[in-house]
Order: sequence, then C-alpha cells, then structure tokens
Amino acid sequence: MQMSLAVFVIFMLFLSTALQIESLSTLSPCPNQCGSTAINYPFGVDDGCGAPHYRKMLNCSGDLFFQTPSGNYKVKSIDYDKQTMTIYDPSMSTCTMLQPHHDFKMSDIQSVVIPPTSDTIFVLLNCSIDSPVLNHYRSLCFNFSGHSCDELYNTCTSYRVFHIGLGGYPPCCFTGYNTVKYMSMNILDCSHYTTVYNTDDLKGIGPLDWTYGIKMSYSVPNSGCERCQRSGGTCGYDTETEMMLCLCSGASNSTRECGA
Repeated sequence: MQMSLAVFVIFMLFLSTALQIESLSTLSPCPNQCGSTAINYPFGVDDGCGAPHYRKMLNCSGDLFFQTPSGNYKVKSIDYDKQTMTIYDPSMSTCTMLQPHHDFKMSDIQSVVIPPTSDTIFVLLNCSIDSPVLNHYRSLCFNFSGHSCDELYNTCTSYRVFHIGLGGYPPCCFTGYNTVKYMSMNILDCSHYTTVYNTDDLKGIGPLDWTYGIKMSYSVPNSGCERCQRSGGTCGYDTETEMMLCLCSGASNSTRECGA
C-alpha cells in the first residue's frame, strides 16, 4: 500500500511538470532565445514569427546566424534599445588572420530594412593601382579617426605578406557599405577586406584593438505589436499573406490581440 502511494505521488509530480512544460510551450509559440541571444520582435527564427520584413533572416543552429546571399554571419549581439545588430564574418581577414577573398552581399530588402551603420567601415586591402576607388571613384575612400593604410599594414602581422619591397605596401581604401554593395571585390580590384565598427570611438587606438565586425541598424514596424504583447500574445504574421497576427495560447490566433 505504501509502495502504491509512493508511485502515485511520483506519477502526479511527473504529470504536473509535464503540464507546466506544455503550458509554457503553448504560451510561447515562437522561440525567444537562441544560445545566449534573446529573440524579440521584430525578429524571429521560425517562419511566421516576428515581422515579415525580417522573414528568414535569422537561423538558430546552436548559435544565432544572420543569413545573406553571400553566407551566414554569426550574430555577436542585438541591442533592442538602440535597435542595432552586430554580426561577425568568420571568413573575413583580421589584423591577425588573412582569409581568402570573398564578397559581402545583402539582399535588396536587407539593404533597406537593416543596413550597416555609418560608423561601420569596410577596409579594402591589397588594391591594384588600377582600382576604381583609387581613380574615377577615389572620393569613396576616406580616413577615419586619424588612421591610415600604412598604420594598418605596419601593425597587422597578417597584412605584411602584401609588402612589395622598396615600394612599401599596396594601396588600401577605407569606405562605406554602399561601395561593396554596388561593386564586387573583383571590380574593386582589391584582394581582401575586413570590417570595423564603432569607428568614432577608435581615435588613438591601434588596429590590434579595433572592434571587428559589422553593426547594422533596424527599425521596428508600427504594426500594433505592443497591443498584442499586452494581451499576452506573441507578434507574428500569416506565412501566406504576411499580414500581422497575434499568436495566442492554444490554437487560436487573432489579428490584433488575445482574449478579444
């Protein structure tokens, strides 16, 4: 009799835990975490979650990745207050590692809704003297925070391979995202690139301590999401029409709020 009572108690505890887990999953129809990164509106990793403008841009496979036509880039952080996302390209060159040449490309919609910030600089390395940015489009190159190509080449061990004897080093170019948006690395005639963000804070700081990566700014669509969230729902959209939906507990969804 005592054994049966003990088994019954264990069963009830198990059932209670299972119901709590089921309830939590029901109340959260969209994943709100990927690794250590919170997933909040307007983003979503499941189709139908978040805002349709950012549909299929994020992928959670252990870590959070930002998906573009040129590859997947690890998300370093999302600042929901400042509405910025910082990503890192594991295939780009850095001050200590030289990587094979490739392009960074975003889709047309990505370039509009989540473009790189103005304080994100693309550094084009080992450029030919015939490069467009050194001739007809030389106005696209600029200095930032007092830094120069010579400083970059002389400081970074990975770039010393570009040394061309008594002539020193080949040209480089500090430029903005629009340059690489409209011209590929082959057209630019530069063999490698790296990216640096928060450049306004890098005056007097050497290349070894620069913040490497790409910071992007996004906007939150005014779609009535706050009303949905106040009612206990999760903001999403219809995958066929891409119209806003308020995802509620159970199988019921609403166009505006839960419990209406």
